[in-house]
Amino acid sequence: MKKMIFCGLIAGLLMTGATAQTAGDPLAANAAFTGAKAEKKKYHAIYQLDNSDPKVIEKAIRNINNALADPRLVGKLTVELVTFSGGTEACLKGNKFEEDLKSLVEKGVVIAQCANSLRERKIERSQLYDFIAVIPSGNGELILRQQQGWAIVKP
Repeated sequence: MKKMIFCGLIAGLLMTGATAQTAGDPLAANAAFTGAKAEKKKYHAIYQLDNSDPKVIEKAIRNINNALADPRLVGKLTVELVTFSGGTEACLKGNKFEEDLKSLVEKGVVIAQCANSLRERKIERSQLYDFIAVIPSGNGELILRQQQGWAIVKP
């Protein structure tokens, strides 16, 4: 028992010393930073995709996969990808993003396409991948989700 208390005291002193060493050194303190703690049971993020550039679409998909894999968020994160304007291109049949988008949906991500963008671009629902949801407006979705406390991410 005395040995356990002694070891605990030594560990405490070592930890205090490490903190004291970084307290006066902003570079060391920054290097020791490990990120925010996930203190909530659930987190919500909506990703805004309004760009047809393949690199931006790939970035959005990569960002979502990275968030889903973050060990602090695993099992705690709900994600929606809202596509509108140029982002509509990601949801059109025949492009290179089908498997990546399917994979996101299989991981629980909702992919929602703006109906306004479809109408403005004269795109029929049948031109989208069958697994894509359609919502009244992308902007409306962002407004509602923000009011619900969702983080809005624009890759």
